[in-house]
Amino acid sequence: MKAVWNGVVLAESDATIVVEGNHYFPASSVCAEHVAPSAKTTVCSWKGTASYYNVNADGQTNADAAWYYPAPKDAAKEITGYVAFWKGVTVQP
Repeated sequence: MKAVWNGVVLAESDATIVVEGNHYFPASSVCAEHVAPSAKTTVCSWKGTASYYNVNADGQTNADAAWYYPAPKDAAKEITGYVAFWKGVTVQP
């Protein structure tokens, strides 16, 4: 799977985990030069507190377009160390 935004591949992996229709990519497969920490957090009742990244590609920023759970609840432990994308980021085979 590939996560693509603004014509740039942000992450690529054959080992994504699908949760609620979202592909979570291993953090090691995310191109670090295209993500920067965001101050945004949200809370999911069963996964825990999500932290976000701003995505940067081709001179543009897509605020809070990637998220991850630094310390997910037990029900979501499988996505520890994984990152998902949204806000116009295309995930494709």
